[in-house]
Amino acid sequence: MDIISHRSEQLKGKLIEWRRHFHQYPELSFREEQTSRFIETTLKTMGAYDIKTGIAGHGIVAEATFGDGPVIGIRADMDALPIQEKGDGEPISAHPGVMHACGHDAHMAMLLGVAQLLAEDLEAGRINGTVKLIFQPAEESTDEYGLTGAPYVLQSGIVDDLDAILSLHICPWRKVGEIQVNKGPSMANIDNFTLKIKGTGGHGGYPYQTTDPIWIGSYILQGIYSLISRKLNPLEVGTISVGSIHGGNSANVIPDTVEIKGTIRSYTHEIRQQLRNELAAVAKIAESLGGEYDLSFEYGEPALNNDPLIMDLIIQSAKRMYPNMKIYEEPYGMGGEDFSHFTERIPGAMFFLGCAPHSRKEYHLHTPEFKLDEDALPIGTAILTKCVREFLEGKLKPGGDR
Repeated sequence: MDIISHRSEQLKGKLIEWRRHFHQYPELSFREEQTSRFIETTLKTMGAYDIKTGIAGHGIVAEATFGDGPVIGIRADMDALPIQEKGDGEPISAHPGVMHACGHDAHMAMLLGVAQLLAEDLEAGRINGTVKLIFQPAEESTDEYGLTGAPYVLQSGIVDDLDAILSLHICPWRKVGEIQVNKGPSMANIDNFTLKIKGTGGHGGYPYQTTDPIWIGSYILQGIYSLISRKLNPLEVGTISVGSIHGGNSANVIPDTVEIKGTIRSYTHEIRQQLRNELAAVAKIAESLGGEYDLSFEYGEPALNNDPLIMDLIIQSAKRMYPNMKIYEEPYGMGGEDFSHFTERIPGAMFFLGCAPHSRKEYHLHTPEFKLDEDALPIGTAILTKCVREFLEGKLKPGGDR
């Protein structure tokens, strides 16, 4: 067994302890006060880091430097979701209506594991360079300005000197001992939209006296659902989904307005803009049918774009420690991930770490029943630590030769 994977496996008990603590005391986006204090206290016991708190609210960046060399960052997200947990066995959430249903508890535990292993390496003089461990708040939700935590970390300037950045995400559709990787666009751009269709309401018995926004909306919905099949190149990645339709409150009253809300997902800037333009064209149907409309967009995360060389670093590190590991190469889906803000500015990559429990039941992210197999924790910790060691030893440099 590789020495790093062996050391990580020896740390398993502590990784589980940390992960279960975070799981028991989850906190929502921008409210991660207890979580932040626990991380700070734990990092201080390691004695190797310059710890900066209050980053992007309750975020923490722990920095360690040993000699000249490149600078690498590793990021873990901290926040939980507004979900009431359903489960038994291991400690469940002690906070009603709040749950770590996306694995951020595991992400933080593994980054603390990386911190422990690197602190030992620093003390032994095994590292030349700088490591920044980024505990980022508010990945799941936006604030009143429409921003998640990542843009605020970038605005702080604390990661301006990074030469590379890494992250992982637990993956319940892969088994423990498997990872999923992808080079280039790997998760989606996210744009949400609100379309208000305006007409003139009236009595349901006299529809000819109205400009019925529900009737107009029925044609607009057909247009929206035909966009992907008729307007988008089938070799491109993109979709539009409607998640909310609201209009009226009574069976016999035609309303004045109908509101349609939905989301647009894409992998490239070009398709992102095309889908916005196509939706705006479809909305004009309202005018041709005698109504009016108001279309607004909420621009969310950009697509997660994994740097090919950094992804090579992840793949090589995993293979060197776990020669029999199954590595799947395919995009991660149409979900969003605000780590993408980092990869727009810094060469970086995220990989997905298999964590499916041994039971036959499938557990999905963002669900009340979500569970993970804690055997995955030492594996993720080892891969991230190995990547840092390889990078700082000059085994791989962004834009350079291997």
